[in-house]
Amino acid sequence: MSQTPDSAVRTYIEQHRAAFLADLAEWLRIPSVSARPDHAPDVRRSADWLAARLTETGFPTAEVWETPGAPAVFAEWPAGDPDAPTVLVYGHHDVQPAAREDGWDSDPFEPVVRDDRLYARGAADDKGQVFFHTLGVRAHLAATGRTAPAVNLKLLIEGEEESGSPHFRALVEQHAGRLAADVAIVSDTGMWSEDTPTVCTGMRGLAECQIVLHGPDQDIHSGAFGGAVPNPATVAARLVAALHDEHARVAIPGFYDGIVELSDRERQLWAELPFDEESWLREAHSYATEGEAGHTTLERVWARPTAEVNGIGGGYQGPGSKTIIPSSALLKLSFRLVAGQEPEYIEKIVRAWATERTPAGIRAEITFLPATRPCLTPLDHPGLQSLARAMGRAFEQPIRFTRSGGSGPAADLQDVLGAPVLFLGISVPSDGWHAPNEKVELDLLLKGVETSAYLWGDLAENWRHAP
Repeated sequence: MSQTPDSAVRTYIEQHRAAFLADLAEWLRIPSVSARPDHAPDVRRSADWLAARLTETGFPTAEVWETPGAPAVFAEWPAGDPDAPTVLVYGHHDVQPAAREDGWDSDPFEPVVRDDRLYARGAADDKGQVFFHTLGVRAHLAATGRTAPAVNLKLLIEGEEESGSPHFRALVEQHAGRLAADVAIVSDTGMWSEDTPTVCTGMRGLAECQIVLHGPDQDIHSGAFGGAVPNPATVAARLVAALHDEHARVAIPGFYDGIVELSDRERQLWAELPFDEESWLREAHSYATEGEAGHTTLERVWARPTAEVNGIGGGYQGPGSKTIIPSSALLKLSFRLVAGQEPEYIEKIVRAWATERTPAGIRAEITFLPATRPCLTPLDHPGLQSLARAMGRAFEQPIRFTRSGGSGPAADLQDVLGAPVLFLGISVPSDGWHAPNEKVELDLLLKGVETSAYLWGDLAENWRHAP
């Protein structure tokens, strides 16, 4: 009796599971810590290792791409079908610093399996989630009898994500022609939980600024001059107080212009998620929720823009008192952006807002860092529907949808390449990204393999019929 396509995929994965995990463990042993200059040779070794494994997997093209910092890896496997869609998979091969003395139960760069969990730095973030695509594409070929994927498959695996991706956008711009794709798949994300598989549909963007308020040329006596000259620390406090109105809405004029509002359908889907606010607060190490009136907690962190004070300082900070008017004060602000907001416009209106509230005698020095744009894929997008179907086949249950409150380089792919971004990740909150004892659930890792195996055929079949 012949196997069904799904059973053929599962059989292939089970037959190759041991070799797959052995190869992944070998990669995890490379301490590719991009934030540490002394690990630069290891990051390069990681890139070389991955390029070699992708060649062994069958990719006819696998290259190490140089940047001014750490190298990235590019691979390509054409479908051989002129009508096939082109898919670009993104991930990263660098990892966070880790040492046994940080609280690890075992060496972070010597992978170990305990209770069907693989513990190592990078197991979930992000080597495990990159590597499941290698076995996934082989299972896809084995189950379908193809000699090449059903889609034109490309991989871009960067080496500086854990260092802020300082050269990523320039790399994408430099190689935009070779990276051109109909859709980008980001495998550097996670699911709601082990029991609730989900697909993320978007990430917020990020704009950050520092405002230094300069007053007197030096600290001056508050008795001799207080009440008669402007105080930079007071101005900083007034700026903070003016950031939000009484409903916790951002009060900068024009801040909400053009934003894409949450749809009723998506609001309904989020309400069905098993969200426990008390547990969430414990994870936040906080005691109460607060935010923009008229929105739930999930809506606030996934679908609403924010303005946050990340730091504030000025004047004397030591023990006792020092009765001065400080010469300067400092604010660090960040703005999480949603679809429809452009970082350049946000910078413009924040500068105007701060300047308008800076009194005579105070000079405001406003500096913005490089920004990240938001990205959002509509629920009815054919690529997203293919991903949900593929994941549903692997997990044998309906897939729910989330967004991410954070920000990342995925938006650069959407911005430069003009391709919608989809998120395929199998990590769960307990995996402990960036923490001691980072791990990945082996059953979920293999579900990622299975999802990858189903996805390419589904995209190829349904993209042609997409409007």
